[in-house]
Amino acid sequence: MIKKKYFLILWLFTLPMLAQELNCNLVVNAQQTGNENVQVFKTLEKQLYEFVNNTRWTNKTYETHERIDCSMVIIIQSYSSDAFQASIQVQSARPVFNSSYSTSVYNFNDKDFNFNYLEYQNLNFNSSQFESNLISVIGFHVYMILGMDADTFELNGGQKYYEQARDIANYSQRGNLKGWEPPKGGDQTRRVLIDNIMSNTYSEFRSSLYTYHRKGLDIMASDSKAAKNVISKAIVNFQSLNKRRPNSLLVRTFFDAKADEITDIFSSGPKVKITDLVSVLNKVAPIHSKKWKKIKF
Repeated sequence: MIKKKYFLILWLFTLPMLAQELNCNLVVNAQQTGNENVQVFKTLEKQLYEFVNNTRWTNKTYETHERIDCSMVIIIQSYSSDAFQASIQVQSARPVFNSSYSTSVYNFNDKDFNFNYLEYQNLNFNSSQFESNLISVIGFHVYMILGMDADTFELNGGQKYYEQARDIANYSQRGNLKGWEPPKGGDQTRRVLIDNIMSNTYSEFRSSLYTYHRKGLDIMASDSKAAKNVISKAIVNFQSLNKRRPNSLLVRTFFDAKADEITDIFSSGPKVKITDLVSVLNKVAPIHSKKWKKIKF
């Protein structure tokens, strides 16, 4: 009986460790306010760190080494009482098979992050109900991280996480808060991001995400030439999407995360034909043209 109780206690103790999906480095930077040492910022950072890393966001069990490495940097621009004006930069990465290298997957600069916060208030996520803009924005990006990570391992593997992100966007939109409103031309908001990724119009994005990582990067250690050819095809696949939706947010998001990596991949190792690749890169991601010039033929 004692032995059974011991194993039950041990199981209960280890369960929370196995349930957590993210290994998130969360920083609140208040330098722009001129009062960065105010205690409320330190409390907010600590509470959000614990909220993101200790909340169970899915029904899937993750072991410690499976947790997704990510970061959230919140820049507080101004505040008055409990009202904060801010932006948040969110990034995530995943390991590449048979290597010590981690590749950037999600990279999004969310400029519409205004919220209310009282020091030490409870932070609880509700999957079907609006709690606060602070909770909604953080929760939305958590599910985007989970969705895009899953899409790199399995074709359309992130669907259920994107659906949750869309649910958050839908119920948060009712508050008429910036970033959740219906898209207008040129918007770079959370609403645009999730609407695009769930639309068949942008299906090449998700198929390329899977091909680039699972069929490309993950075989780099065993056959780098074949991997480079697959990665090249995944990038060229963006061409048809770009013709339908030039300069789309999804394409910009992808290349913001991948520009340096693509340059490094095709500037060393076994040579492959990259004339078409460079041509496509300059068409679909011209903002990174200086980097594309570094690719060696």
